[in-house]
Amino acid sequence: MERITASATKIINVKHQLQKERRRLFISRVLSNRLIIISAITFILLLVVSLLAPLIAPYSPLTMRVQDRLQAPSMVHFFGTDNFGRDVFSRTIYGTRISMFVGFTVTIISAAIGTAVGLYASYYKVLDHILMRICDGLMSFPAILLAIIIVAVFGPSTRNVIVALVIVFVPSFARIVRSAALRIKERTYIEAERAMGASSARIIWLHIMPNALSPLLVQTTYIFAITIITEAMLSYLGAGVPAPNPSLGNILYDGKIIILNGWWMTVFPGLMVIVIVLSVNLFGDGIRDLLDPHSNNSK
Repeated sequence: MERITASATKIINVKHQLQKERRRLFISRVLSNRLIIISAITFILLLVVSLLAPLIAPYSPLTMRVQDRLQAPSMVHFFGTDNFGRDVFSRTIYGTRISMFVGFTVTIISAAIGTAVGLYASYYKVLDHILMRICDGLMSFPAILLAIIIVAVFGPSTRNVIVALVIVFVPSFARIVRSAALRIKERTYIEAERAMGASSARIIWLHIMPNALSPLLVQTTYIFAITIITEAMLSYLGAGVPAPNPSLGNILYDGKIIILNGWWMTVFPGLMVIVIVLSVNLFGDGIRDLLDPHSNNSK
């Protein structure tokens, strides 16, 4: 009996050592991946700036000072002023805040709904035919066109932009999760769970879903970046966040009219969109390389 207890203790100790070694290797791989570190730091800084916008912005983004209109960048107005005398630096910070809010909200809701749709479509053949045909129909429209149609029906507002983009991006998540879940569903341990009498909900959410998270994480970063771009495009076209609320898109729209006399109205908000999207995309590439060693080795 003592030998059995000692053997069991040794096995437990070995398991703990293996777990510690895996964690150490994972952390070392993360720290050695420059894409993840640089992009994560950049994105966190942008997120902090957007959250602390009321403390960082030197002026109100809505206050108009006609006497200060179209002032070039200076120590008083870092990004200059627009054609209404509003501080472009303050409006860019608040516009980043709105873009981040829309990006996070759309990505989280779309991922939650898309994951549920993809999992149930992969498990039930009847639902698969119904749900995937609906997704095919939504994906047959260009994303920006479908979003414009939805916003045009309900009217331009931040809430309606979020609803429109959620409808647009749910099929992408559903497709990714369904593809991963179909492979996992055929594995031996899933068959063993069925043979032991496990319920469908238990199999779907406790065994299939956790193993389908890797492609979902990469898709999440991609959708977040696309959401930022699409929201800016909608606002630029007048179908997004309504004026005078600052959005990176409607700041660019205001700047296009006077781009020759006020280049800073398009350059700085445009650079902000580029930095946000680039940092998120690079972070997604780093996560993909981390979760898929074959793609990393193939470079």
